[in-house]
Amino acid sequence: MKTHTIIILSLVFVLGCKSNQNNAKMKTIEPIVIAKGNLHGAGSEGIDKQNIIIDNRADWENLISKMDKVNKVSEQFTETKIDFSSYTVIAVFNDVKGSGGHRITLDILANSERTLVVTKFHSPSGNATSVMTQPYYIAKISKTERPIIFQ
Repeated sequence: MKTHTIIILSLVFVLGCKSNQNNAKMKTIEPIVIAKGNLHGAGSEGIDKQNIIIDNRADWENLISKMDKVNKVSEQFTETKIDFSSYTVIAVFNDVKGSGGHRITLDILANSERTLVVTKFHSPSGNATSVMTQPYYIAKISKTERPIIFQ
């Protein structure tokens, strides 16, 4: 029994070290922010909380159409014409919130095996406006063959 315990602990230690080495090889990717903010349609846009990877014009135009359903938010985008042969768009939407002050930030990391998108949802501290909002964050990154994983 004692031998089994030592073997199991040794395996956990070795596997844990290997995982840290892979994480150390991750490098930060600076995305090009297209838009970030809040939708104000109280959910009328029909966009659920989700992470979206867009790699073609049709899906991109469909997203813009949904986002513009209540207010023309795409007029505030830094760009709407994306070269999908060079870039992939990442869009993150949170739930509809009962107050303002909510926001999303992204940290994007990559290694030779994957691209990792770490999503952080921020809530206001203290009083906020009583308007219904839905936070979103849209950015583009250089096209990659690596899988994009959200965390």
